[in-house]
Amino acid sequence: MKSTFTAVLAAALAANKVAGHAMFQQLWVDGTDYGSSCIRMPGSNSPLTNVGSKDFICNAGTKAAPGKCDVPAGSTVTVEMHQQPGDRSCNNEAIGGAHWGPVQIYLTKVADAAKADGTTGWFKIFSDSWSKKSGGAVGDDDNWGTRDLNKCCGKMDVKIPSDIPSGDYLLRAEALALHTAGQANGAQFYVSCYQITVSGGGSASPPTVKFPGAYSQSDPGIKINIHAAVSNYIAPGPAVWGGGTNRTAGSACTGCASTCKVGSSPSKTAGKGTSAVSPDSSSSSVDSAEPAAAEPESANACSAAAYGQCGGNGYSGCTSCPSGFTCKDVSPPYYSQCAPAS
Repeated sequence: MKSTFTAVLAAALAANKVAGHAMFQQLWVDGTDYGSSCIRMPGSNSPLTNVGSKDFICNAGTKAAPGKCDVPAGSTVTVEMHQQPGDRSCNNEAIGGAHWGPVQIYLTKVADAAKADGTTGWFKIFSDSWSKKSGGAVGDDDNWGTRDLNKCCGKMDVKIPSDIPSGDYLLRAEALALHTAGQANGAQFYVSCYQITVSGGGSASPPTVKFPGAYSQSDPGIKINIHAAVSNYIAPGPAVWGGGTNRTAGSACTGCASTCKVGSSPSKTAGKGTSAVSPDSSSSSVDSAEPAAAEPESANACSAAAYGQCGGNGYSGCTSCPSGFTCKDVSPPYYSQCAPAS
């Protein structure tokens, strides 16, 4: 009886641990939903624990995204995280299991975001880390970036500095879960990279760091027991560059993180060429193999973007696809995508 109980308890704990895993999946640009069209989608929602691995750059086994999202310098992008592929429901925590820790965003300037391996220098443009919560006894009680993700339906608004040079970048979104960080190699990193093309920029030259290399397993922001009282916390990596943003953990949801709802904005898809375009653009930079989105039959018609989400658990957006595309199960029952019909 005892062994049976132990086995059941272990299975329950393991299930809870997996349920808490998550991944960044979608991107909004100034309130327009680009879905997953420019993300290098992780192969699973499992965390990274080795900060010295090449996988730490953009996650394990990721491939180039279908396109690049067009991001004007000075605009606001909104990264979006959820536990399961394609689940954008606000009824579920973005990252469960009391996985508290900081959320940080990096950029690296590259020649071609679709081909870059991320070994170029990175600079931090955003951090939502930690703040002490009045009355809290231990770190678990405090304000954390991942707690803000849960509060804002998995969304985090990030301003792109207005003076960075125009061109291609990889945007690296990182959430760090510290619930098991008191032990060696216990910190859990959830990382995704987006391919973006910045326009209208300036000539700033921020100092950079390399991944791997910028973090150490022994950093106080990585090896820490948050189940005890926390009097101070410094997130790993360099300070946020002067053109970036430090968000106070525990702040209210504002901007797109507060108001953007799936299906409530124009849906766009990233272009495959050197610049990003909307699906109805006539630009010659669109790959001829990717059909443009069909015009809706009526003002109330709704069509998801090519390579965009069209179904799955918790999904409430457009379910039809552009001409030449059909809605196919990618990770049933969680995620369906508009894929070429052939």
